[in-house]
Amino acid sequence: MKFTLSWLKQHLETDATLDQITTALNSIGLEVEGVEDRGAALAPFRIAHVVEAAQHPNADRLRACKVDVGDGVIRSVVCGAPNARTGMKAVLGLPGAYVPGSGITLKVGEIRGVKSEGMMCSSRELGLGDDHEGIIDLPEDAPVGVPYASWAGLDDPVVEISITPNRGDALAIRGIARDLAAAGLGTLKPFAPAKVPGVYPSPLRWVVEDAESCPWVLGRAVRGVRNGPSPKWLQDRLVAIGQRPINALVDITNFFTYDLGRPLHVFDAKKVKGDLLFMRRGREGESYLALNGKEIAVTPEDLVIADREAVESLAGIMGGEHSGSDENTSEVFIECALFDPVRIALTGRRHDLRSDARARFERGIDPALLPDALEAATAMVIELCGGEASALTEGGAEPAWRREASLRFERIAGLGGAEVAPDDAVGILERLGFGVVARDAEKVTVSVPSWRNDIAGQGALTQAPGLPADKARAAAEGCAAIEPECDLLEEVLRIIGLDRIPPASLPVSSPVPLPALTPRQSRAVLARRTLAARGMLDCVSFGFLDRRVAALFGETPDALRLENPIAADLDQMRPTPVASLALAAARNIARGYPDLALSELGAAYRDITPEGQLAVAAGLRAGETPRHWAVPARAVDAMDAKGDALAVLGALGVPMAALTVTADAPGFYHPGRSGVVRQGPKTVLATFGEIHPKLREELGLPGPAVAFEVFLDNIPDPKKRRKAAPELAAFQPLRRDFAFLVDAAVPAENLVRAARGAERALITEVSLFDRYAGDKLPEGKVSLALEVTLQPRERSLTDAEIEAVAAKIVAAVAKATGATLRG
Repeated sequence: MKFTLSWLKQHLETDATLDQITTALNSIGLEVEGVEDRGAALAPFRIAHVVEAAQHPNADRLRACKVDVGDGVIRSVVCGAPNARTGMKAVLGLPGAYVPGSGITLKVGEIRGVKSEGMMCSSRELGLGDDHEGIIDLPEDAPVGVPYASWAGLDDPVVEISITPNRGDALAIRGIARDLAAAGLGTLKPFAPAKVPGVYPSPLRWVVEDAESCPWVLGRAVRGVRNGPSPKWLQDRLVAIGQRPINALVDITNFFTYDLGRPLHVFDAKKVKGDLLFMRRGREGESYLALNGKEIAVTPEDLVIADREAVESLAGIMGGEHSGSDENTSEVFIECALFDPVRIALTGRRHDLRSDARARFERGIDPALLPDALEAATAMVIELCGGEASALTEGGAEPAWRREASLRFERIAGLGGAEVAPDDAVGILERLGFGVVARDAEKVTVSVPSWRNDIAGQGALTQAPGLPADKARAAAEGCAAIEPECDLLEEVLRIIGLDRIPPASLPVSSPVPLPALTPRQSRAVLARRTLAARGMLDCVSFGFLDRRVAALFGETPDALRLENPIAADLDQMRPTPVASLALAAARNIARGYPDLALSELGAAYRDITPEGQLAVAAGLRAGETPRHWAVPARAVDAMDAKGDALAVLGALGVPMAALTVTADAPGFYHPGRSGVVRQGPKTVLATFGEIHPKLREELGLPGPAVAFEVFLDNIPDPKKRRKAAPELAAFQPLRRDFAFLVDAAVPAENLVRAARGAERALITEVSLFDRYAGDKLPEGKVSLALEVTLQPRERSLTDAEIEAVAAKIVAAVAKATGATLRG
């Protein structure tokens, strides 16, 4: 929300400085986003009189000028503007002035042998527009020597504040002035527009078919208007806050949108078909050309304003080109309506239409302001465009907005933590527009003003539909009793200044702070650190991507398609974070970074239920391993991805001995070069493997690429066990090597598992340390060598006991895999 200081003072009688006003705004909860003071940047530039503009003696396109800035000194200025001429008034910057549009600081110089003691500026050089065809040409009556910013009205600071969703009244300059007056920075000026008499019947009448969406609407016509450019003061105000002047009638509606927070719309009465305007729902097949130049297809969920033939406006959001006012408009019809905030918000989102009117209607506007706003707008139309007004026409009726709320004085300190005297609290509420209904020593009951629809309203939250009736009733009664008092308390606290509320620490529940993260939340942190330690760069990407790309990595159900995507190619919730990492890798490779290691902790989406959103730690490697003096670089392979996945699982406490690997990886992996890590036959903990060659070609990944997924939600919670001292054996471990001849199709994992189970009391570790396949072995056979670690616990093992264990290992491996011990 933007406003100028002078515009604010049209509603607020105050001597406060700009700094005092901005400080107060921050203190009362209207946070200042920025202050633009164009006058400060243009202070060095003054109005100058060109006494003489002669041809430069040494340049065809330059003029040698003599310039007077009113200080009695005639200065030499070289100017290249084609419109520089004798007798004109221009804007001159003297040495030392900073030119905002050019980014230079002026100094005395010499151009082609002629001294130049300043610079006459164009609009673009002063940062006031794009015009740079010539220097600014001022009227003859412009006062020489006066600061240009002051003369042009550019010394009026523009303040921008952020507005919370509940403060629709602060989207009006008058609402901001009211808050500042309540905070003690001045007095709110009265607003009571005189009634404009109607001299003829209105040519249009309202028919409200949807009273729920539009409970009340007023309108009146003004005939004999002359619609042209609005006066300079109005254009200057609109331009200062970022609005584009269009014509007098449209500019008047924009003025009241900001001035009173009261959006209006004007129809060219002669373009409306028939004598009725209907407030109704849209119909299938209807559309209209909006003022932004786009054709809008309305739906039965939209509220529209229509004549007898077609839709003329999307109510509360944007008018139509057909009935808009232009230079030929001679009779205008002013619409002033009250709309349902939810209906406006949903319609705006549905059609992706943003307007100043929508921003105000969806927050809720003053339901009692309609008559006064229409009178003020009618008077301004007649003042600026001429003409005479018709009688008012009305549809619906003013809704019942009057309500009361009570505040117990002890709650100010008890709940708010600030000491405020009862008289001061009541005074604040009265200055904000609340009326005292009753008061005693303990509490005050006030009537809520019409513009504060956020106080003592219906409540901000909707009850859960499955709530039992008795609980729903009790909750509703509790909210009705608590929320209005809290609303009043908040008003008192913010007006005294949020910075005056003493800070208080939360109560300490225990001497030792409780964990801030649950075990499952801690997993994500530990997984991210583990992957970073393995050299992977942590990424944060969107949870949605192009539907075509998503289909390469899994199913793309319509239920997971975005109805209102932020971009056309971001319309589907992703089935796996690997898809996002693959796209990121392709972009980096295309820019000359072929060797990558990327990771992300994000969501994978299977369906719209909470269970269908999976927490996944994913990673992708592309290109080659890092160059090293001791180890040559090589292309990444599936084992790199497997190592990453197992590193995450190991860091999260998953027992490695309990894991198995199967070859049924998802289809975006290379078959035969991928796998699924399981704990038991059903629990899938991770997938890994090379990216399928066809998919790499589709995504623009030229070299090898491998990826993995670790499903964090599938990892069982660690069992809570009492920590004990580690059991350290008193005897040295011993190791024995076994080489088995086995079919090449048998997974090495089967041998490791069989050997480990041969004698669980003694065998503590089994690892594969060699694989050999060659012409010295029978066809279809490979040699797999295992190292088995035995750990005696009660006494040293004898040779006979060791041989017995070895025999058990050979027998167990032979039984499980058909392998034989190599001689």
